[in-house]
Amino acid sequence: MIYWVLGFIALLIVVLWFVLKSQCTPRDEFAAFEQQRSELETLFLKLARQRGKPRGLRWVNCDWQPEVVFAREVQTGLFTALAAVNISFEAVEGEDMEEVEAVGLLREASAVFHYQDGNWGTGGRALFNMHPGDAIERLEGQFEPVTPPSQQSLSGTA
Repeated sequence: MIYWVLGFIALLIVVLWFVLKSQCTPRDEFAAFEQQRSELETLFLKLARQRGKPRGLRWVNCDWQPEVVFAREVQTGLFTALAAVNISFEAVEGEDMEEVEAVGLLREASAVFHYQDGNWGTGGRALFNMHPGDAIERLEGQFEPVTPPSQQSLSGTA
């Protein structure tokens, strides 16, 4: 009987540790994102080009904007950064988009980055037609905002 009680207590401790770990605000991760941002932006463009989306378009350039919003994915608990970016495309020769005039227009988007296993990364995913703040609002059930410590001290929250 004592082993069941000890096992239950150990399980409870493990569950509480995971819950508390997922709820705490990562502090070093904010700084790590800024330090790695240039490399992450390069990786984002490389992977986005490989994805082949939108179909019929080739990624030409990403004009990165200063705005970054941090959030946590509700379902996975992953710490996430959404970075503002303006993306330019060109039509792939022989594809349907070749005759579309709007292909050359800049597209506003939020580039998605995740912090997992102690590292920032990206899959080259963009949320088109959404600034980072708009993305958090529109995808309210998927993301919850996380305020960086530097902004917490400015706003007076702890």
